[in-house]
Amino acid sequence: MRTTSKTPRPLSNQEKYEHFHRKQHRIITLARLFILGFFLAAWEFSACRGYIDSFFFSSPSKVTLCFIDMVKDLTFFSNTGVTLLETIISFMLVFLIGMISATILWYSRRCSEILEPYLVVLNSLPKSALAPLFIVWLGTGINTIIVAGISVAIFGSIINLYTGFKQVDEEKIKLIYTLGGKKRDAFLKVILPGSIPTILSNMKVNIGLALVGVIIGEFLAARRGLGYLIIYGSQVFQLNLVITSIIILCLIAMGLYQIIQGLEHYYKKKV
Repeated sequence: MRTTSKTPRPLSNQEKYEHFHRKQHRIITLARLFILGFFLAAWEFSACRGYIDSFFFSSPSKVTLCFIDMVKDLTFFSNTGVTLLETIISFMLVFLIGMISATILWYSRRCSEILEPYLVVLNSLPKSALAPLFIVWLGTGINTIIVAGISVAIFGSIINLYTGFKQVDEEKIKLIYTLGGKKRDAFLKVILPGSIPTILSNMKVNIGLALVGVIIGEFLAARRGLGYLIIYGSQVFQLNLVITSIIILCLIAMGLYQIIQGLEHYYKKKV
């Protein structure tokens, strides 16, 4: 019985692009894992050989043991949960306040001309200088920490969102007015849909800034949270606890960033 061999179908340009994209993504992922593995191996090797003092710089093995102890005594869950909750609340409030404020500035040109210089000045102000005032005004507790988280990101968020609103194609706005639409229609049908990439990019920045502000607040006004653990560990020379808390913060920041980036990828696929 004669068998006929089928020749493989040539790939289309779209399939070639997708294959190339997947290959590039795998290469980048492997490169990232290699850099991380090399750094951890060099860190552990240097600590074991005495090239660095493991008391001050710790080591991956000591960090792992410290993390296991934190999980066993529930320190990890209680403190990480508090920091994560404060960060999410701060981020959501920054997003809502930023969107409302940028919308008001876009609606009122006179209001934007009056307030824009103040926003620039407040955005350039070192936010850590405000934290002691927040403690005096609000006391120690979660409210102070959330306000500290908001203060780090809010002014830059308003400026970036308002700038994004102004950069939307003017011709589309004129078309809305030509067809009898009002300013509200221009905002809902042109400005807001056209600014979604800017909004998502702004969210990726703000999630990190909110975490920074929360940690600043926890340094000064908390009895729980990863920021409190960092200060406590440094005061009692438990540097393994300090480094472990910092690594947990890095993982939280990376996880929150990936969530926002996932939303951005989902939007791009829909578009």
